[in-house]
Amino acid sequence: MSSPNGPVAPEQDSAPDDALARQMRVTVRDIFHRSLARATVEKAFDRHLHCERGVLRVFDDLYDLSRYPQVVVISIGKAAYSMLNALHARIGERATGVAVGQTEAEEELPGFQYVRGGHPIPTHGSVRAASAILKALEKVTPSALVIFLISGGGSAVAEKPILSGMTLEDLAATYEALVLSGGTIAEINAIRKHLSAIKGGRLARAAAPAQQVSILVSDVPDNALDALASGPTMPDSSTVADCYAIAEKYRLLEKFPEPVRSAFQDRKFEETPKQGDAAFANSRWWTVLSNSSVLQAAAAEAGRAGFAVEVDNSCDDWDYARAADYLLERLRKLREGVTRVALVSGGEVTVRVENGGQGGRNQQFALYCAEKIRGENITVLSAGTDGIDGNSPAAGAVADGTTMERAQQAGLDVTRALAAFDAYPFLNSLGDAVITATTGNNVRDVRLLIAY
Repeated sequence: MSSPNGPVAPEQDSAPDDALARQMRVTVRDIFHRSLARATVEKAFDRHLHCERGVLRVFDDLYDLSRYPQVVVISIGKAAYSMLNALHARIGERATGVAVGQTEAEEELPGFQYVRGGHPIPTHGSVRAASAILKALEKVTPSALVIFLISGGGSAVAEKPILSGMTLEDLAATYEALVLSGGTIAEINAIRKHLSAIKGGRLARAAAPAQQVSILVSDVPDNALDALASGPTMPDSSTVADCYAIAEKYRLLEKFPEPVRSAFQDRKFEETPKQGDAAFANSRWWTVLSNSSVLQAAAAEAGRAGFAVEVDNSCDDWDYARAADYLLERLRKLREGVTRVALVSGGEVTVRVENGGQGGRNQQFALYCAEKIRGENITVLSAGTDGIDGNSPAAGAVADGTTMERAQQAGLDVTRALAAFDAYPFLNSLGDAVITATTGNNVRDVRLLIAY
């Protein structure tokens, strides 16, 4: 643990001072916003992509754009537009292609087809997007360069079912069952890959044998990059057997629509392309931005704010309550040696939702913490770097030692809100929702816990 002023023995906790608590709620918000500003797509491209005299450098790779009769760019995910704009600023109007995001693009570049897909549930736009991508790749020649710009959210914003007879309604119901299952992103995406005509390396197969380079803004664990947007351009590490096991683990068959349930029961899944497949013979992959980028920024900002800082990502993909209990215990132990301590944690927690209200995993985490830190000089922020938490307009929320008292004064029932997965109305009414709007970025979640 690093400390700007060295370890200092803390005083015994007393009831939170309202003015200090308000100040600390502002402080954690400021740290979060400054961290987002330091870990942008544009800054990541500044570090890792350069184009001089028509030669594009992506990390250690060089691509002489004049040698390719076609340069096709496929940009998919929550950061699709910001990634495409950043690439265009470097290579100019040398490329054509398709850009698929979850919102309407504020501006459209010439030569590109823009499609708005759905998230977290696929829509008609998602199906149109997948068709547009496949149509563009059908025209790619073996001597072309295909640049894939992949970011989180790509699983839903572009999708085409591989099962015959599977309707959009079936697709939406399947995604809803997966999203609410409580499974990890790798488990959820293993099934998505095997149900999709474009995931699990199948876009790479569609673009082969052209030269391919995938530039990634990752919202998945660093050791599971093929889970990003369900891995459309990467060898798939998951298998058909994994899908059957995951469906059984989370009792998904009873929640899937009939065509998907029948495919599981009749073992109709086909394997996705694996390592060594010819589809990847001319493929390269580079991560320009990930959760570690924003965590490093958050740790630096917390240090500047006068906190001793520790980073702990060991609770990635844990259930939200288990993760909260672990991080709060860790924070209290760290505080034994210093006056002001910040614990930074990344990745995602899981929430298994049954008939949920309005909210998301970050707000559920924060509200759960509120009960556990009542009366303590502790403030917690949990938020998504994409600006979206579940089905709410918030990125996440803040909670502290005064939250429960303020809620009681406002007549709010925390037990009901937690049980109903209805955290957003509760926290927003207290002014504790973190609202950023969509950020054009997506590198997982940030949890910041401070004790003072």
